[in-house]
Amino acid sequence: MTTTAVIPIKQLENAKQRLAALLSAEERRELFKAMVEDVLTAIEACTLIDDLIIVTDDKAVAQLGREFGAQIRPEPETPGLIEAVTETGRQLAEEGVTTMVFLPGDVPLTTADELELVLEGFGLLDEPEFLIVPASDLGGSNCVACSPPDCMTFGFGEDSFRRHLGIAGELGLKPIVAKLPGIGLDIDTPEDLRELVSQIENEGRDGQEYSTVRFLTMSGLIGRVNADIVELG
Repeated sequence: MTTTAVIPIKQLENAKQRLAALLSAEERRELFKAMVEDVLTAIEACTLIDDLIIVTDDKAVAQLGREFGAQIRPEPETPGLIEAVTETGRQLAEEGVTTMVFLPGDVPLTTADELELVLEGFGLLDEPEFLIVPASDLGGSNCVACSPPDCMTFGFGEDSFRRHLGIAGELGLKPIVAKLPGIGLDIDTPEDLRELVSQIENEGRDGQEYSTVRFLTMSGLIGRVNADIVELG
């Protein structure tokens, strides 16, 4: 039984443009890089994940991934998140991998413990299995696990959580839903960033442990985000 994590990342440059009202292009790049590092760290520490694949054509992303022992695979001919996860799932099924777990690069509070909750006992049945971790607002799909890797048709995008539940039903799959606070917080908008800062401060997360916390602290962005919250309030 083998489990492979898959993270499609298009590029670091021009990332997170919906944060442009708060962050410069360089700040957005560095924030996204830090978030990816935290996701990779969690995957590396998860004892239930055997291999890691990053789907990208970006040299900087590839270099970062190799530092964590990731295998780098190119984007499919038709670019896009759905295409990348679908094609990788097809490849992994052909290679005899038991389970594929998809994660995006922008869920920096992901932990190895949460990933083990997702994968504990998963992929052991003699029938296809599908698990999904929704975004905290129940809109997006922040993690999906598939056994075998090609058992699911993907529908990432706006309101994808509900879309995936519908697709699973049409395919005869009984989706497992796991609501997890770390994986559930993806950072796309200023509101997401404010929630991230709030959680960091309330839970006392350590900058020595989390790249994102370290970047936000050293760059002074925590203070700026807090000032923005006060101004909005």
